[in-house]
Amino acid sequence: MQTAQTAMARSPHIPKEPASYELALAELDRLVQQMEGGQLPLDQLLDGYRRGAELLAFCRSRLQAVEEQVKVLEDGQLKAWNPA
Repeated sequence: MQTAQTAMARSPHIPKEPASYELALAELDRLVQQMEGGQLPLDQLLDGYRRGAELLAFCRSRLQAVEEQVKVLEDGQLKAWNPA
């Protein structure tokens, strides 16, 4: 199985957008663990940070889209979404 570390080392091009929120979150989690655990060489830390920022933006946009759908679907009225 290929890790994010080896993927970054072999692939200098910009990674593609994740297929789903769950996959993006899993990749982000692995990346954070590697960065915090000192598993990435110094020259790859910046690339890891950039990828993490991309994944975070992707997850936030997906969550925002879901929140907007919930507002529309809730009793046919636009109401603020309260996840609690």
